Amino acid sequence: MKILIYCWMLISVLFSCQSSTLESGGVEEILPGSNASIIRNPVEANQPLDSNAIASIQFDQTIFDFGEVMEGVLVEHTFSFANKGKVPLLITDARSTCGCTVPEWPRQPIPPGQVAEISVRFDTKQKFNQQNKPVTITANTLPAQTTIYLRGFVKAQQ
Repeated sequence: MKILIYCWMLISVLFSCQSSTLESGGVEEILPGSNASIIRNPVEANQPLDSNAIASIQFDQTIFDFGEVMEGVLVEHTFSFANKGKVPLLITDARSTCGCTVPEWPRQPIPPGQVAEISVRFDTKQKFNQQNKPVTITANTLPAQTTIYLRGFVKAQQ
């Protein structure tokens, strides 16, 4: 009897849960004031690329060679970039391949022509030999991802 009641309760809960996006035809409403209004898809089927609808990220340098350091050193570098596009640049994510490399990026849109920075910290603790640490930046650019690198050699403590 208890099993039957539990099954009935489970079925009731499952069928009573509905998504508001499904009720509205599968389209999610974008709230005013969000950054979504500056992210536009410049590519449409059977249409030429709208180059006015994209931001363009241009770095002063995409590779920083930190040379040779001893294991345990915290390597820090700031990559400078400019928005060379005609619309605000919005970086939505910046990631590395491991937790030892941590980027910090501007969360606010960068207006056309403006310069900004991405700071990257690489903790060399328990990292040895040649290192090549990529940081992949995702933004409203074409292509949507750009990669910058920290490179160098980490020597073991003696």
